[in-house]
Amino acid sequence: MLLPAAAQDRQQPDPAATEVWTPEPARVAPGSAAGAPSDALVLFDGKDLREWVSAASPGKPAGWFVADGMLTVRGGSGDIQTRRSFRDYQIHLEWRAPASLAGSGQARGNSGLFLASTGNGSGYEIQILDCADNKTYANGQAASIYKQHIPLVNACAPAGQWQTYDVIWTAPRFSDDGALASPAYVTALHNGIVVQNHVALHGETVYAGKPTYRRHGPAPIKLQDHGDPVSFRNIWIRPL
Repeated sequence: MLLPAAAQDRQQPDPAATEVWTPEPARVAPGSAAGAPSDALVLFDGKDLREWVSAASPGKPAGWFVADGMLTVRGGSGDIQTRRSFRDYQIHLEWRAPASLAGSGQARGNSGLFLASTGNGSGYEIQILDCADNKTYANGQAASIYKQHIPLVNACAPAGQWQTYDVIWTAPRFSDDGALASPAYVTALHNGIVVQNHVALHGETVYAGKPTYRRHGPAPIKLQDHGDPVSFRNIWIRPL
Protein backbone atom coordinates (compact mmCIF):
# COMPACT_ATOMS: atom_id res chain seq x y z
CA MET A 1 0.00 0.00 0.00
CA LEU A 2 1.34 3.42 -0.95
CA LEU A 3 1.39 5.80 1.98
CA PRO A 4 0.11 9.35 1.60
CA ALA A 5 2.82 11.91 0.81
CA ALA A 6 2.55 13.41 4.29
CA ALA A 7 3.18 10.01 5.90
CA GLN A 8 6.15 9.39 3.61
CA ASP A 9 7.63 12.74 4.63
CA ARG A 10 7.27 11.84 8.31
CA GLN A 11 9.27 8.64 7.78
CA GLN A 12 12.26 10.38 6.17
CA PRO A 13 15.11 11.14 8.64
CA ASP A 14 16.06 14.77 9.04
CA PRO A 15 19.63 15.36 7.73
CA ALA A 16 20.09 18.19 10.24
CA ALA A 17 19.71 15.70 13.10
CA THR A 18 23.16 14.27 12.28
CA GLU A 19 24.95 17.56 11.59
CA VAL A 20 27.45 18.57 14.31
CA TRP A 21 28.38 22.27 14.25
CA THR A 22 30.23 22.72 17.52
CA PRO A 23 32.90 22.59 18.66
CA GLU A 24 34.65 23.60 15.46
CA PRO A 25 38.19 22.30 14.83
CA ALA A 26 40.90 24.89 15.41
CA ARG A 27 42.25 26.51 12.25
CA VAL A 28 45.86 25.53 11.49
CA ALA A 29 47.69 27.11 8.57
CA PRO A 30 49.73 24.45 6.77
CA GLY A 31 53.44 25.07 6.36
CA SER A 32 55.32 25.42 3.11
CA ALA A 33 57.61 22.65 1.88
CA ALA A 34 60.36 24.05 4.12
CA GLY A 35 58.17 25.43 6.91
CA ALA A 36 56.13 24.23 9.84
CA PRO A 37 52.36 24.40 10.41
CA SER A 38 51.19 27.37 12.43
CA ASP A 39 50.62 25.34 15.61
CA ALA A 40 53.94 23.47 15.53
CA LEU A 41 56.91 23.87 17.85
CA VAL A 42 60.02 24.30 15.72
CA LEU A 43 62.85 22.18 17.11
CA PHE A 44 65.43 23.23 14.52
CA ASP A 45 65.07 26.10 12.08
CA GLY A 46 68.58 26.05 10.65
CA LYS A 47 69.98 28.66 13.01
CA ASP A 48 70.80 27.31 16.46
CA LEU A 49 70.47 24.48 18.97
CA ARG A 50 68.44 26.30 21.61
CA GLU A 51 65.93 23.41 21.75
CA TRP A 52 68.63 20.73 22.14
CA VAL A 53 71.02 19.55 24.87
CA SER A 54 73.53 16.78 25.38
CA ALA A 55 71.72 13.48 25.98
CA ALA A 56 74.44 12.25 28.31
CA SER A 57 74.48 15.50 30.31
CA PRO A 58 71.18 17.38 29.80
CA GLY A 59 72.61 20.39 31.63
CA LYS A 60 75.18 20.87 28.86
CA PRO A 61 74.62 22.30 25.38
CA ALA A 62 74.34 20.01 22.36
CA GLY A 63 77.73 19.56 20.72
CA TRP A 64 76.87 19.09 17.05
CA PHE A 65 77.65 21.41 14.12
CA VAL A 66 75.24 24.05 12.84
CA ALA A 67 76.12 25.56 9.44
CA ASP A 68 74.43 26.38 6.15
CA GLY A 69 70.97 25.88 7.64
CA MET A 70 71.57 22.33 8.79
CA LEU A 71 72.53 20.40 11.90
CA THR A 72 75.26 17.76 11.49
CA VAL A 73 76.48 15.01 13.79
CA ARG A 74 79.87 15.75 15.33
CA GLY A 75 81.21 12.21 15.58
CA GLY A 76 82.21 11.26 19.11
CA SER A 77 80.39 14.16 20.78
CA GLY A 78 77.44 12.00 21.82
CA ASP A 79 73.71 11.91 21.23
CA ILE A 80 71.60 15.05 21.56
CA GLN A 81 68.04 15.37 22.84
CA THR A 82 65.31 17.98 23.11
CA ARG A 83 65.19 20.25 26.14
CA ARG A 84 61.48 19.51 26.46
CA SER A 85 59.66 16.25 27.04
CA PHE A 86 56.68 15.03 25.01
CA ARG A 87 54.05 12.31 25.20
CA ASP A 88 52.00 11.84 21.99
CA TYR A 89 52.95 13.87 18.94
CA GLN A 90 53.47 14.27 15.20
CA ILE A 91 57.07 15.01 14.19
CA HIS A 92 58.64 16.02 10.89
CA LEU A 93 62.35 15.99 10.16
CA GLU A 94 64.58 15.94 7.12
CA TRP A 95 67.88 14.04 7.06
CA ARG A 96 70.72 13.46 4.66
CA ALA A 97 73.44 10.82 4.59
CA PRO A 98 76.78 12.05 3.24
CA ALA A 99 77.09 11.85 -0.56
CA SER A 100 80.41 10.03 -0.29
CA LEU A 101 80.33 6.94 1.93
CA ALA A 102 83.02 4.31 2.24
CA GLY A 103 81.29 1.86 4.56
CA SER A 104 78.61 -0.74 4.02
CA GLY A 105 75.81 -2.33 6.01
CA GLN A 106 75.27 -0.50 9.28
CA ALA A 107 78.41 1.64 8.71
CA ARG A 108 76.84 3.80 6.03
CA GLY A 109 75.26 7.07 7.16
CA ASN A 110 74.01 5.61 10.43
CA SER A 111 72.01 7.65 12.92
CA GLY A 112 68.66 7.28 14.62
CA LEU A 113 65.53 9.14 15.68
CA PHE A 114 64.57 8.07 19.21
CA LEU A 115 60.90 8.89 19.65
CA ALA A 116 61.22 8.83 23.44
CA SER A 117 64.60 8.89 25.15
CA THR A 118 64.24 7.15 28.49
CA GLY A 119 67.81 7.59 29.76
CA ASN A 120 70.99 5.51 29.80
CA GLY A 121 71.03 5.37 26.01
CA SER A 122 67.60 3.76 25.83
CA GLY A 123 64.39 4.62 24.05
CA TYR A 124 62.46 3.73 20.89
CA GLU A 125 64.42 4.12 17.65
CA ILE A 126 63.53 4.63 14.01
CA GLN A 127 66.69 3.83 12.07
CA ILE A 128 68.42 6.39 9.86
CA LEU A 129 70.76 4.78 7.32
CA ASP A 130 71.70 4.95 3.65
CA CYS A 131 69.80 2.01 2.17
CA ALA A 132 69.34 3.15 -1.44
CA ASP A 133 71.98 0.67 -2.61
CA ASN A 134 73.22 -0.87 0.61
CA LYS A 135 72.19 -4.27 1.94
CA THR A 136 71.76 -4.85 5.67
CA TYR A 137 69.39 -6.82 7.89
CA ALA A 138 65.81 -5.86 7.09
CA ASN A 139 64.82 -4.90 10.63
CA GLY A 140 67.82 -2.58 10.82
CA GLN A 141 67.48 -0.73 7.54
CA ALA A 142 66.28 2.86 7.14
CA ALA A 143 62.75 3.47 8.49
CA SER A 144 62.74 0.24 10.51
CA ILE A 145 61.67 0.31 14.12
CA TYR A 146 65.12 -0.97 14.95
CA LYS A 147 65.20 -4.73 15.54
CA GLN A 148 61.37 -4.79 15.79
CA HIS A 149 59.45 -3.80 12.65
CA ILE A 150 60.67 -4.02 9.05
CA PRO A 151 59.49 -1.10 6.88
CA LEU A 152 56.74 -1.96 4.41
CA VAL A 153 58.96 -0.76 1.54
CA ASN A 154 62.45 0.67 1.01
CA ALA A 155 61.74 4.32 0.19
CA CYS A 156 65.34 5.56 0.42
CA ALA A 157 66.63 8.31 -1.82
CA PRO A 158 70.29 8.13 -2.91
CA ALA A 159 72.97 9.23 -0.45
CA GLY A 160 73.51 12.99 -0.57
CA GLN A 161 69.84 13.75 -1.15
CA TRP A 162 67.51 15.12 1.54
CA GLN A 163 64.91 12.69 2.85
CA THR A 164 61.86 13.17 5.07
CA TYR A 165 60.42 11.32 8.04
CA ASP A 166 56.89 12.12 9.20
CA VAL A 167 55.98 10.14 12.30
CA ILE A 168 52.97 9.86 14.59
CA TRP A 169 54.00 8.60 18.01
CA THR A 170 51.59 7.29 20.62
CA ALA A 171 53.47 6.79 23.86
CA PRO A 172 52.98 3.68 25.99
CA ARG A 173 50.79 3.89 29.06
CA PHE A 174 51.49 2.30 32.41
CA SER A 175 49.31 1.47 35.40
CA ASP A 176 50.08 2.75 38.89
CA ASP A 177 52.05 -0.39 39.71
CA GLY A 178 54.28 0.07 36.64
CA ALA A 179 52.65 -2.65 34.52
CA LEU A 180 52.13 -1.93 30.82
CA ALA A 181 48.56 -0.77 30.20
CA SER A 182 48.94 -0.15 26.43
CA PRO A 183 51.97 -0.35 24.14
CA ALA A 184 53.54 2.40 22.09
CA TYR A 185 52.32 2.78 18.50
CA VAL A 186 54.09 4.25 15.47
CA THR A 187 52.86 5.36 12.08
CA ALA A 188 55.66 6.60 9.83
CA LEU A 189 56.07 7.96 6.31
CA HIS A 190 59.46 7.98 4.61
CA ASN A 191 59.67 10.44 1.71
CA GLY A 192 55.87 10.59 1.73
CA ILE A 193 55.41 6.80 1.60
CA VAL A 194 53.82 4.83 4.47
CA VAL A 195 56.48 2.50 5.87
CA GLN A 196 55.06 1.77 9.35
CA ASN A 197 51.27 1.51 9.65
CA HIS A 198 50.19 1.91 13.29
CA VAL A 199 52.57 -0.80 14.52
CA ALA A 200 52.65 -1.78 18.20
CA LEU A 201 56.12 -1.76 19.74
CA HIS A 202 57.34 -4.65 21.87
CA GLY A 203 59.36 -2.39 24.17
CA GLU A 204 62.40 -0.14 24.09
CA THR A 205 65.07 -0.60 21.43
CA VAL A 206 67.88 -2.99 22.26
CA TYR A 207 70.84 -4.04 20.10
CA ALA A 208 70.72 -7.64 21.33
CA GLY A 209 68.02 -9.62 23.09
CA LYS A 210 64.30 -9.03 23.43
CA PRO A 211 62.80 -5.55 23.91
CA THR A 212 60.92 -4.86 27.13
CA TYR A 213 59.04 -1.96 28.67
CA ARG A 214 59.80 -0.07 31.83
CA ARG A 215 57.58 2.61 33.25
CA HIS A 216 58.21 6.19 32.13
CA GLY A 217 56.30 9.36 31.46
CA PRO A 218 56.75 12.08 28.83
CA ALA A 219 60.30 11.97 27.48
CA PRO A 220 62.70 13.93 25.29
CA ILE A 221 63.28 13.12 21.62
CA LYS A 222 66.83 12.07 20.78
CA LEU A 223 69.08 12.08 17.70
CA GLN A 224 71.89 9.54 17.66
CA ASP A 225 75.61 10.08 17.20
CA HIS A 226 76.70 6.85 15.51
CA GLY A 227 79.92 8.43 14.23
CA ASP A 228 78.72 9.31 10.71
CA PRO A 229 78.23 12.98 9.68
CA VAL A 230 74.50 12.71 9.02
CA SER A 231 72.77 16.09 8.65
CA PHE A 232 69.29 17.29 9.67
CA ARG A 233 67.06 20.27 8.91
CA ASN A 234 63.47 21.51 9.25
CA ILE A 235 62.55 19.66 12.45
CA TRP A 236 59.16 20.45 14.01
CA ILE A 237 56.66 18.79 16.30
CA ARG A 238 52.93 19.01 17.04
CA PRO A 239 51.95 17.57 20.43
CA LEU A 240 48.70 15.61 20.11
